[in-house]
Amino acid sequence: MNLQNKKELAARTLGVGKRRIIFNSESLAEIKEAITKQDIHTLVEEGIISLKPVSGRRKQEKRKTKKGPGKIKKKIKRRKQTYVKITRKLRRYIKELKSAGKIENDVYRDIRKKIRMSMFRSKAHLKEHLENPIQSKSEKIKRDEEIPVKEEKSSEKKTRKKSGAKAE
Repeated sequence: MNLQNKKELAARTLGVGKRRIIFNSESLAEIKEAITKQDIHTLVEEGIISLKPVSGRRKQEKRKTKKGPGKIKKKIKRRKQTYVKITRKLRRYIKELKSAGKIENDVYRDIRKKIRMSMFRSKAHLKEHLENPIQSKSEKIKRDEEIPVKEEKSSEKKTRKKSGAKAE
């Protein structure tokens, strides 16, 4: 007995796939007589036609890991790649120093700005800078001392010009 057409009709009527429909083998004659959708509905209510439960894969759990912009590591150009690597390394290092209490917050902020400006070539360069902050300050002091000397010379020239102009 070929009941393929009846299975298709039942699938369309119930809105499911053909594989889910099960016919009761004892009442195949009644199934064969069913022509309309209403007949199929009555057979389902009587229990002659039944449905298999949905089979398939389970829904995947929602991803729990974060995928923010800081987590994405995609390929970038060489120069920028080296900048990013050095910057991340240096920032991590000064963060450790700050949490250990070796540097203060204002120094931390200042160094972060300098890291952003690519002032340090490497971690060793940063360490050297942190060990000798006095040296960099002394260089600034020397520069400041040189400037007034130059101003004195220029002011002397002005006074000479003025005195020379009055003498004439």
